[in-house]
Amino acid sequence: MARKQTPQVSEDDTPASPVADFESSLDQLETLVERMEGGELSLEDSLAAYERGVGLYRRCQQALEQAELRVRLLADPARPEVSEPFPPAGDDA
Repeated sequence: MARKQTPQVSEDDTPASPVADFESSLDQLETLVERMEGGELSLEDSLAAYERGVGLYRRCQQALEQAELRVRLLADPARPEVSEPFPPAGDDA
């Protein structure tokens, strides 16, 4: 069974930044995908790895959303609601 990971905490007991959490989660997700693609996991281990991967993916998405909000607030702190959303990935516009 996979053990639960707790958010990284610095010496002053503040959680790691969303960017650091994103980097860590993405690294873990990439490692997990490599193991799964290797085809050497049992069915039970594959299911546990998939479940862990979904959780990591969601953490990455949440960190990206927080980063986008920070950029919007920096662009116009008085009116973040009028900021234009970023184009979806893959758009050449």
